[in-house]
Amino acid sequence: MDDRTVRLRRMTPAEYETVTERREEETARELAAFLPAELARERAREGTARFLPDGPDTAGHHLVVAEDDTGRVVGDAWIGPDPREAVGGAASAWLYDLHVRPDSRRRGFGSAILRAAEALTAREGWTALGLNVFGGNEAAIALYRANGYRVAAMSLRKDL
Repeated sequence: MDDRTVRLRRMTPAEYETVTERREEETARELAAFLPAELARERAREGTARFLPDGPDTAGHHLVVAEDDTGRVVGDAWIGPDPREAVGGAASAWLYDLHVRPDSRRRGFGSAILRAAEALTAREGWTALGLNVFGGNEAAIALYRANGYRVAAMSLRKDL
């Protein structure tokens, strides 16, 4: 369903709180495969505090919800400067999070949100959009590959 389109708008404070709670829970769940659960939750909270010190008002970051053509919220995204580049001089953006609501999945909205995020990135003057995805998130990996993303680096792990 590549013909789907979405409109991105800034999150409300209530949406920011809800999305942040969901994102931190999901991150902690993924990290718990490698860390004790409490440490995983702490790391997820630390990530939010580090990258969004002013919450939704953090300069250079776009915390947006995606609405379909009827105005229904179908997902959200967080786009900002690439954390791997020098502060203030980043040529590329980073997709910190992309989420499609469960009732909107497998209907083309993930690709539509990704295209809208890429358009926002280009309007901001960034020349590339990078991201990380947990290795076990097959649906997200398939989404990014289907939209032209390729592996730029890979981190592997083996528990001993």
